[in-house]
Amino acid sequence: MGRFIPPDHGKGDERTIGGWMAVHDRPAAFEGSDGLSYTVEIDADDTGDSAGRYAAYFVFVRWSPGEPQVTGHVETGYLVRGATATEARAKLGALSLDDAKRALDAAIARRGAP
Repeated sequence: MGRFIPPDHGKGDERTIGGWMAVHDRPAAFEGSDGLSYTVEIDADDTGDSAGRYAAYFVFVRWSPGEPQVTGHVETGYLVRGATATEARAKLGALSLDDAKRALDAAIARRGAP
């Protein structure tokens, strides 16, 4: 069961993905271009690339209508790079909510029909 946690605007800029997560203490949620609900997480991989060893991307978890159940996910490709996983995640977290929504819709389009 959900609980209300008042936003703490001192934790960041809620217009960015990372700021939203910090201020609201939960992932941002979006309606995808397919009409389904998604929440977003930021992940990073060690690519071994000396030009930016770590690369970060979004993982969008898809939820079923009605009773909340995970029904799948879509991922973006690598969107930003950094010297550390923390740096790469922070760079991606600085993207706006609008940028994240566009990334979700692009990932849905690449996936095609479920």
